[in-house]
Amino acid sequence: MGVYKKYWYMLIGVCMVMFGLLGYFGAEVYRSAPPIPDQVSSASGKPLFTQKDILDGQTAWQSVGGMQLGSIWGHGAYQAPDWTADWLHRELTSWLDIAANEAHGRPYAELSAGQRGALRAELESEYRANNVDAHNHLVVSDRRAAAMATTAQYYDQLFSDAPAFVKTREHFAMKENTLPSAERRTQLTQFFFWTAWAAATERPNSHVTYTNNWPHEPLISNVPSGENIVWSIASVVILLAGIGMLVWGWAFLRKHDEELPPAPARDPLTSFPLTPSQRALGKYLFLVVALFVFQVFIGGFTAHYTVERGFYGIDVSQWFPYSLTRTWHIQAALFWIATGFLAVGLFLAPVINGGKDPKFQKLGVDVLFWALVFVCVGSFVGNYLAIAQKLPAEWNFWLGHQGYEYVDLGRLWQILKWVGILLWLVLMLRGVLPALLARNGEDKNLLALLTASVGAIGLFYGAGLFYGERTSLSVMEYWRWWVVHLWVEGFFEVFATTALAFVFSSMGLVSRNMATTASLASASLFLLGGIPGTFHHLYFAGTTTPVMAVGASFSALEVVPLIVLGHEAWENWRLKTRAPWVDNLKWPLLCFVAVAFWNMLGAGVFGFMINPPISLYYIQGLNTTPVHAHAALFGVYGFLALGFTLMVLRYVRPQVQFNGSLMTIAFWGLNIGLALMISTSLLPIGVIQFVASASEGLWWARSEEFMQQPILQTLRWVRTFGDVVFIVGAVSMALQVVIGLADRRTTALTPGVQLGRARG
Repeated sequence: MGVYKKYWYMLIGVCMVMFGLLGYFGAEVYRSAPPIPDQVSSASGKPLFTQKDILDGQTAWQSVGGMQLGSIWGHGAYQAPDWTADWLHRELTSWLDIAANEAHGRPYAELSAGQRGALRAELESEYRANNVDAHNHLVVSDRRAAAMATTAQYYDQLFSDAPAFVKTREHFAMKENTLPSAERRTQLTQFFFWTAWAAATERPNSHVTYTNNWPHEPLISNVPSGENIVWSIASVVILLAGIGMLVWGWAFLRKHDEELPPAPARDPLTSFPLTPSQRALGKYLFLVVALFVFQVFIGGFTAHYTVERGFYGIDVSQWFPYSLTRTWHIQAALFWIATGFLAVGLFLAPVINGGKDPKFQKLGVDVLFWALVFVCVGSFVGNYLAIAQKLPAEWNFWLGHQGYEYVDLGRLWQILKWVGILLWLVLMLRGVLPALLARNGEDKNLLALLTASVGAIGLFYGAGLFYGERTSLSVMEYWRWWVVHLWVEGFFEVFATTALAFVFSSMGLVSRNMATTASLASASLFLLGGIPGTFHHLYFAGTTTPVMAVGASFSALEVVPLIVLGHEAWENWRLKTRAPWVDNLKWPLLCFVAVAFWNMLGAGVFGFMINPPISLYYIQGLNTTPVHAHAALFGVYGFLALGFTLMVLRYVRPQVQFNGSLMTIAFWGLNIGLALMISTSLLPIGVIQFVASASEGLWWARSEEFMQQPILQTLRWVRTFGDVVFIVGAVSMALQVVIGLADRRTTALTPGVQLGRARG
């Protein structure tokens, strides 16, 4: 550890304490998950359905795309309704009409204010009461059973091909006969009922529902709890305190007088011949841009579903429905971004190993590539077969579609993907460990941190295997966000920071001391908020107040390190002037500058916009979420992957010169297109929905009537301008990479000092 001892102790301490919190309250998630009743029956003794029926309904929901078709508890797609909020409101209004006709002989809307008030009080009392007995049996009133049946009939027709709902299905971007089996449609409605029941029913010995009073539903006084408001204010205070402490630390602890080392006369990464495994990386770069272009075009196609079911009058929904194209859009993004990260790691492994490949390294690189292609194609085909309802029900989860956003691929493909990541880990360690374990007296702290981040990436994806097809939604969400938040936003962030620091220090552009110190400090800051900050996704997923408190407090700290990213962007950009040869890396460096900008805006500003509990209470499941998702996922990790791709291309094809005009179109097209997409469409729609959600309820903000207003239709059409600019940028970026890979002229590289041996 040497001079970095305090930084290592800080990082180790942060990981131990934060994972302790994540594990302790994770056990609380298991204990406090909303119960799934063994039997649901009416007060007159009529059995309605069982726990098995509810879980069968959950699998039916997964088979139609799950979170890619509407949302549950606010998590999922934004075109169709949130089924929890929608079912709850429909059941409540049905109950009121039934009660009004029973008590007064006319519909609820025709009653006097006093009569409506009396029924509302009775409604709230019935729905918020927890009627699950000691035997895990739920008994509902006969009136509620009738309301449930009326609501279920609506959904049965909506998910079929009933002629009366053709226009509604078009507005929700649902294909005709979404779920052909009448039996499975019935089970689907029973699952929807259970999610709404959990959102309306108070926990035992509590004044809030299982979902912390979410969604906003004034009919039964589902409003923000006192704890929600308290921890929202606390999160803002913690954010301000964190920023203050960071500024003080930046001012007093940072070494302002440390000089940059003299830049080498030539690029040290070109001082040794390319190894066979590095030459084999060209196909990885092609896969990155091929999947990138596919993702961008399928994303534009999916966005078009928000204005019409089809493509400029051609109804293609029966073959490529919204839920399928949105699945492919997200999964393609995860595949190409991950491939970009894997490629830069495999490029660095021989560098670290003294400029040579471990035995059979090229074979491993080739096998890993074709494994990635196999898993990608297999999972896409499985998604198609599942949503087309061509797979047997018992095969869907394993081969087709898990139904959970970002981990949509079938479980078999998920396992194979993890096997591929573990193979990458082995290939990396074969290059890293010899250099790390060599007794040559060199400073290896940065290499040790890089090794740790590689190990975390390899191992933590396995967290997604800790839930199953019929696992409680609350427990599933806990583990799903280990993958989506902790694996991606935590460990990939640390790996990217450390890999860049290692590259720049190996190039002699920054000192090893500066790179190591900055990487260790950054890792501690990222993980301090990032690990327990995972809970900010679980405020309303059937968890308790302590989970909300931890999530709100620590997710605020996630924003703190992002305020200095403007300085990081400047530091990265000014490296271009350190030596003439650095100009060859202009475009990768610009991508890293863009990463810093979008990290600040997308992850920082837009992230905190939706993080406090009181904010997320009203806007979870609205178009404010894709504002954050697009700006953070592509703006940060997408640009990182593209920057790594361009950097690796620069070295595996050293004779290639980037086309300045093409790269200018690519870089600015992607940035301007993303900014237009957000500012002219997604964000305005989200703000308008937020007002509706806060004033009327989430059901209204996601309803067919509200979403088909002319102003929202216009804003969705306006998105086309940003999409076109972005597509032009994406195609230009891909074209540059393909042109570079096609140029196979060989340039003799003078063997020089073994970089790994010289720089550790």
